[in-house]
Amino acid sequence: MVDRIRIPFLSAYRPVLTDKRYSRLISASAVSFLGDGMALVGIPWLAIQLAKPDQGGVVAGLSLAAYTLPGALGALALGRWFGGLSAQKLVVASTGLRALGLATIAILAATDRLNAFSYIALLAASSLFSAWGNAGLYAIVSQLFADGRQLPANALLSVSQQISIIIGPAIAGMILLQLNGSAILAVNAGSYLILLTTVAHLKLPQQLAATRRTGVMAGFRILAQRPQLASLLLITAVFFFLYGPVEIGLPLYVAGNLAGSGQLLGAFWTAFGVGAVIGGFAGGALARAPRWPAVIAIIFGWGLTLLPFGMTDSTSATMTSFALGGLIYGPFPAFTISLFQQAADASELTSVLAARSAVTTTATPLGAALGGPLVTLWGAADTLLYSGIATITLAALVTASMLLLNRSTLRGEVKDLPREVKL
Repeated sequence: MVDRIRIPFLSAYRPVLTDKRYSRLISASAVSFLGDGMALVGIPWLAIQLAKPDQGGVVAGLSLAAYTLPGALGALALGRWFGGLSAQKLVVASTGLRALGLATIAILAATDRLNAFSYIALLAASSLFSAWGNAGLYAIVSQLFADGRQLPANALLSVSQQISIIIGPAIAGMILLQLNGSAILAVNAGSYLILLTTVAHLKLPQQLAATRRTGVMAGFRILAQRPQLASLLLITAVFFFLYGPVEIGLPLYVAGNLAGSGQLLGAFWTAFGVGAVIGGFAGGALARAPRWPAVIAIIFGWGLTLLPFGMTDSTSATMTSFALGGLIYGPFPAFTISLFQQAADASELTSVLAARSAVTTTATPLGAALGGPLVTLWGAADTLLYSGIATITLAALVTASMLLLNRSTLRGEVKDLPREVKL
């Protein structure tokens, strides 16, 4: 019985892992993701060290935002110059800028010439190409696997990111026992150089010539001509926005309702991460699963897992529910990326994926920004509860819309049938 379960699961990943180019890509990506996982600790820690005594929280928050949000601005502003580049060149440009920015921070810190302003500015500059780099990475996967193997290939990338969130902070903590936060960023710079070198030397299938429609705005115009993709992007953005308050509400719920410590908060996120890794692996093996129903089910299931936070102050119950939330969410990135890869032309894929990244990278921070006032108004527990209810409502609205659309389409098809067929 065990063999019957294991073989189909492993067989989904064997065809992608046996591709030497993908094996090198996923290995280098995993190293880069691990560097980013370490940066989750290193960036705010160094920010606190650089800030004045009463400004540590503000500088830490700005630093973390600077590491991600400018990527959306870069996606919108730099499309004219980057939209026509190959996926390979996009990843090289993104990883090169990130490595340069992080290495500069480490050097300035080592020579005592780094201050809070220059630190935030360098982090922001290093992230300007990040949306294009992310788009290029998944476009390379699409070039390597033009068939059903895209889903497991995407899933392994997603799982690598989740694993890095679990392992990276622990490694960073060990580094901080002997060194400061700049050492972590130096290691992260090295991890990006590894990815840069690997991608630069990949021999990829010849890419189709890019169309004249390049850049993020072109990506949005392409999406407008594909209603299903535009709908998927809108749904994903709303889903991520509704998740945003969780990042604010959970720490306050742990500290207030559970009277817990930072270690307990870390345990919650570890539980989520472990669940997401398992769910991501399982989702990657479901190549025949219908994508749209799976996406809706994931949104609905995640909303359900937030409801216990508003109903109980039991640590075991809420942590179990949060781990289940990670398990349910795990396949979401791979499923949605696969839908974009399958629907967009190869010559348009990087522009479409960059447009997607520009939207998704801003949705969660905007939701988190709203989460602060909501927690003040409702309290942490009710904020998490209402986030879950709103997410369930989103899934219900999407389901109802799809049923109405299918019914309308079916009526139109019946109306167009010849009279003798109708009878």
